[in-house]
Amino acid sequence: MDIKVTTLTGTDAGKLKISDEIFGLEPRDDILHRVVRWQLAKKQQGTHKSKGRAEISRTGAKMYKQKGTGRARHHSARAPQFRGGGKAHGPVVRSHAHDLPKKVRALGLKHALSAKAKGSQLIVIDELALADGKTKALVESFAKLGLNNALLIGGAEVDAGFKRAAQNIANIDVLPVQGINVYDILRRGTLVLSKAAVEALEERFK
Repeated sequence: MDIKVTTLTGTDAGKLKISDEIFGLEPRDDILHRVVRWQLAKKQQGTHKSKGRAEISRTGAKMYKQKGTGRARHHSARAPQFRGGGKAHGPVVRSHAHDLPKKVRALGLKHALSAKAKGSQLIVIDELALADGKTKALVESFAKLGLNNALLIGGAEVDAGFKRAAQNIANIDVLPVQGINVYDILRRGTLVLSKAAVEALEERFK
């Protein structure tokens, strides 16, 4: 499959042949859902916590005598049914992460790339580089390309000037090719790949 290559200024830079095995699949929502769910679960902090009855600082003495009061039998005021008592079965600090096979993760990335290609939301740029690192110049370039909500993937290392200029623009994310992931691809409207990123992805999935 051939795709048009442009420059940051919007001029034509020829064509590039991309692999159908990576960019030409029929996207499967179930695979994408599994990978996004795995990513978000792994990202979740899991630091929520409530105190159980063993952690409450309150007297452990019996509230009143067992018999003869006409009231229900109770012991400690730390019990969950009392105001100020411990929480029963409350949240505890834990990891929300779960396993997902490497093959499914790799397949999810291919399907995410294919979904962008199929939806005409994939742009290939010859080089993501900016000499002066000025945000104003980059905003003008993005306006020519019609980019207002995009994920840009560079090569092994992102040009420092380009990254500095892009970090001030809302709804624009910049990552090196090692950081490409399904969640970030799907959360942005357009996916922009450099030629170096395309080559690295095809090498990765050989």
